[in-house]
Amino acid sequence: MATMTDDTVNLSRQRIGAGLAFALASAISFGLSGSLARGLMDAGWTPAAAVTMRVLVAAAVLAIPAVIALRGRWGLLRQNARMVTVYGVAAVAGAQLCYFNAVVHMEVGIALLIEYTAPVAVICWLWARHGQRPGRLTVLGAVIAAAGLVLVLDLMSGAALNPVGVLWALGAMVGAATYFILSADESTGLPPIVLAAGGLAVGAVTLLLAGWVGILPLAASTADVEYAVGTVPWWLPVLALGVVTAALAYVTGIEAGRRLGSRLASFVALLEVVAALVAAWLLLGELPRVVQLLGGVLILVGVVAVKLGEPREAPLPVVTGT
Repeated sequence: MATMTDDTVNLSRQRIGAGLAFALASAISFGLSGSLARGLMDAGWTPAAAVTMRVLVAAAVLAIPAVIALRGRWGLLRQNARMVTVYGVAAVAGAQLCYFNAVVHMEVGIALLIEYTAPVAVICWLWARHGQRPGRLTVLGAVIAAAGLVLVLDLMSGAALNPVGVLWALGAMVGAATYFILSADESTGLPPIVLAAGGLAVGAVTLLLAGWVGILPLAASTADVEYAVGTVPWWLPVLALGVVTAALAYVTGIEAGRRLGSRLASFVALLEVVAALVAAWLLLGELPRVVQLLGGVLILVGVVAVKLGEPREAPLPVVTGT
């Protein structure tokens, strides 16, 4: 007598384990972007120029690997042209531009944390659109994570929030929620690297057109960039922004979303907050407060609670034989 139950459980655990690893890699990669971009902006770059170069470099890096992964199935790309366009405009260009503009008006950590109220938007969307009502543990995890966000924002000590920065950060939140929802969609048949490359290419074109017509101010500088750890040539943070915080971050993020689902992936991505605080500390000298570190711990606890509250997959029928 044979059974496939254990194999099914092991495969499910392997899928979740790989998803969590991808999500962690994506969170750390994304978390570096704000601090790297702040250095460029202090050196004379506009937020739009930093975003555009980041997306252009990432699209160029992923172009050839995406063509290889597509294996001549160009019809698949045409069938999903609308989704890739929305992904590029909202999840890539919109989210990054709003976030980098928010960073101009407030600290990196605060701007990022407002953006990452996106998991709540994802829960509401899944409930309203697909009837996926969150369970008690999921709601509890969301509340704990929200408490962590409040502590990291240090709102209890009366920290001031710039209204313009808040609006930009909320715009980034909408883009981030779009990113999580579309990244988790496996029904398109698009390989993750193809979706990432296509979205980044659309995002790059969108930003360049906006700059060309004068909507976005595109100004850059070849001056050296100063960080707390030292001075570096301008092209080094540009490469890091494109390769690490965009190409790597988007591909691993899509891989995570397809293994974990948009809800869980969005909460695991909150660890980007911790990564951003550490990056801001190391690169910009913005030392996190004790209350902010406590908030980071609460975010982690909230993520764990959301994971425990995820609905279990129905087990496959037991297969027996002689």
